[in-house]
Amino acid sequence: MNALLGLSRFIDATTERVGKSAMWLLLFAVLISTVNAIVRKAFNYSSNGLLEIQWYLFGAAFLLGASYTLLHNEHVRIDVVAGKFTKRTQTWIEVFGTLFFLMPLCAMVLWISIPWAMNSVNSQEMSVNAGGLILWPAKVMIPIGFALLAFQAFSELIKRLAFLQGLIPDPTEKHEFPTAEENLIEEIKKLRGEA
Repeated sequence: MNALLGLSRFIDATTERVGKSAMWLLLFAVLISTVNAIVRKAFNYSSNGLLEIQWYLFGAAFLLGASYTLLHNEHVRIDVVAGKFTKRTQTWIEVFGTLFFLMPLCAMVLWISIPWAMNSVNSQEMSVNAGGLILWPAKVMIPIGFALLAFQAFSELIKRLAFLQGLIPDPTEKHEFPTAEENLIEEIKKLRGEA
């Protein structure tokens, strides 16, 4: 189990780095959206490429951020029934849900999206919109995002099983971490030399 916990820590660290990087994609999407709106209103000019890059950035942030959200136990769940059970029973429910719902979903999406994305890469697929962008980077993000989510699900499964064996403390326990917004502000301060 120690080797698996080491693998889990590696996956968690990778997810943390990818998630923090994905936060910047949202900032870029907002900046591009703002510039696009100003140019459209001030100069009566618009570009399909600018609209599409906003969608690509938002989609990439969503897909790359899903595993980060799972790592920090911030995903949406309905605890109406499970909240009444003991922590041990709740953990078994999470193990069951991960094994029989989350991981099969990730496997199915990967099975379908990898050939689809590779076909797009091989054909250098372009947007049908005038002035649109190439499509394959957006399509490649789907299998990448779901692969990261599958790896993080595996990491969470390892942690839940280790908790059930009494090897680690409760992995779902909330800690006082800075929020994503607070992390982004700190990163901007570092870049400006204010930290």
